[in-house]
Amino acid sequence: MGKWRYGVILDAGSSGTRVYIYRWLNSARALHDADATALKSLPKLETKKRWTLKINPGISTFGERPTEVGPEHLQELLDHALDIVPQDQVSDTPVFLMATAGMRLLPKIQQSALLHEVCAYARTNTKFSLPDCDLHIQVIPGETEGLYGWIAANYLLGGFDSPDEHAHGKNHHTYGFLDMGGASAQIAFAPNATEAEKHANDLKLLRMRTINGQASEYKVFTTTWLGFGVNQARQRYVDALMEATYTHDAKELLDPCLPSGLKTTLKGLEIDEGTKVGNEPILMGTGLFDECLRQTYPLLDKDAPCADQPCLLHGQHVPAIDFDVNHFVGVSEYWHTTHEVFEMAHKDQSYDFTAYQKMVKDFCSETWGDIEEGVADGKWGKKVSAKVAQEVCFKASWLINVLHDGIGIPRVGIEKSAHVPGYNGTKEVLSHAKSKGFLDPFQAVNKIDGTEVSWTLGKMVLYAAGQVPTNNDALAVGFGSNTGPYTANGLPADFQFAGSNSNPVPVGEEDNWSEAADELLEKAQGRKTPGLLLFMLVFLGLIYFFRKRDRRLRLMSKISAFRRSRRPGSPRKGGRSFFSGKLFGRTSGNYERVDDAEAAEFELGNVSEGSEDNEHSDSSEGSRVGRSSGLATPKLNVVNFDTGNGHYYEKGEVGLGLVGSGLPNAMDRSGLLIRTESRDRLGTPNLQMLGAGRRSRTGSPTRMKSPLMTPLEED
Repeated sequence: MGKWRYGVILDAGSSGTRVYIYRWLNSARALHDADATALKSLPKLETKKRWTLKINPGISTFGERPTEVGPEHLQELLDHALDIVPQDQVSDTPVFLMATAGMRLLPKIQQSALLHEVCAYARTNTKFSLPDCDLHIQVIPGETEGLYGWIAANYLLGGFDSPDEHAHGKNHHTYGFLDMGGASAQIAFAPNATEAEKHANDLKLLRMRTINGQASEYKVFTTTWLGFGVNQARQRYVDALMEATYTHDAKELLDPCLPSGLKTTLKGLEIDEGTKVGNEPILMGTGLFDECLRQTYPLLDKDAPCADQPCLLHGQHVPAIDFDVNHFVGVSEYWHTTHEVFEMAHKDQSYDFTAYQKMVKDFCSETWGDIEEGVADGKWGKKVSAKVAQEVCFKASWLINVLHDGIGIPRVGIEKSAHVPGYNGTKEVLSHAKSKGFLDPFQAVNKIDGTEVSWTLGKMVLYAAGQVPTNNDALAVGFGSNTGPYTANGLPADFQFAGSNSNPVPVGEEDNWSEAADELLEKAQGRKTPGLLLFMLVFLGLIYFFRKRDRRLRLMSKISAFRRSRRPGSPRKGGRSFFSGKLFGRTSGNYERVDDAEAAEFELGNVSEGSEDNEHSDSSEGSRVGRSSGLATPKLNVVNFDTGNGHYYEKGEVGLGLVGSGLPNAMDRSGLLIRTESRDRLGTPNLQMLGAGRRSRTGSPTRMKSPLMTPLEED
């Protein structure tokens, strides 16, 4: 078991399924390596871009054929995960599949059938850890998705681990989280102390654990608005346009949220000149962005009855937001809509209402013909397609309404800009922001320090925290209702566990070398300098191999043998076999008969039976092999390979009927027998003859192995 622990999570969304792979230090290793600051931090997770893979379509498309979801959908994702996770770690690596909006729309019976098939397939076709299907394979509600996103954002920003650096006032150091997809939108935040006390029954109790085993608790509000994602909002908008038409047989509906001159079907497909359309009306763009804002505002449903004050959208209760301390980050559509088309002009990091609305208005006022030319020329970047440009005006209008009229985010820059010529609200915000520039009321983000802000990261942070052993009687890691009811063990009745266990896996010094080799290999795969990296890889491999004393001695003996073989008049022996033997395994040696004049060179020194130098075997207390330092010393498992038959012997079973220490022989047995039996005149009368083995032509005697025998391997 290496020093890393791995986790695999599949985000089964409406348009496709994406697999994420994360890793973090084993809790014992993390505790051993941690300094005073790290001890009070959550486990540090890592991921890489190539560890993520997405396939289409979404898992919900298998609702009527669940038995096909495994081979046609899951297998590719699981194979990708198996390519990343080390083989010896697979059985200890958890796998999760969390389905979101797309699966929520399926009938319950189809949901259950799909989830059951997913779990059965993963268990049958992989060895990933999947102890509880209900916990690992599930459709998560929007509130849970929002909570995981809140964990991910605060984890990356440092709100958990460095509260002093993120003090927003009123003893508040976490950030709010906003997410918007195609079907729904989520919000999650920790209210200020006054609101938290007033609305305690609306909050979730979240419990995690830092490296030193201390529990950390947070009280978070989270909710979701189904139908408030950009795609569902667009559908509701088109329905409203049709209802507002005075005549039901109208062939064209004027759409201020489409660029002027653009014609589309009600589903958003562009209509070219000469395209035949049926009886369904078409949408004709007018490019009037101010009118677009006015017509999308009613979709917020701000006038819906509010049974539990206060409410924000659609009559759903949300505690009052204190924007002095609640600073929000937005992901998904909040990022794409503010940066996708306007990324080339949006050079400043912070969101500025006035600057953003001006850019959108200027863009949406252009004719569709000019926009198409700009897309073809890459005016807004290579990633902006005609479809993206077609949709961005409605999306921007919807986002502005949700942010400022729905949630109530202050319109940064709108006050001063009216009085100060050339005022840039974005730079004003950044000049007052702290380390990361996230102290303004709202900021759209995609990655923080190179890591994508995804709810999947939040789920895995919670799991990794659950693997940390507690240093007291702290309660379990997970989340549930803040005010109960509680079970007998003091947990909320609806408490959802993180799904992890806190059994640390000790690691040894070998892991540093294997990890260095892994990292070099990863760099070699991603760079175009194979020569240098290959040299570094070989160099590290040699250092790793010869770090043990017995291996260095073996190398020196080979060098000595090589030097003897190069005496004047002697033929060259061996050549490249030393290195090739090390790389590809021992090969049969080339042996030669020894003349009388040369025999003295091979005579062994006298050995005193009482010598203290011979009292310890390789596995004894005095041996350097097997010692290690650190928090936990791993068990030393030594394998002794017999080259001739490929078998190995564990401790006490060296082979040939001899009992050994379990450490490698100084010389393989077949080589010893062949050499000693072929040197006719080297035997001494007082040595015992071996009754087994192969005989030379003259029946030469063989020597017993001396405790101080220097290996004479020839290649």
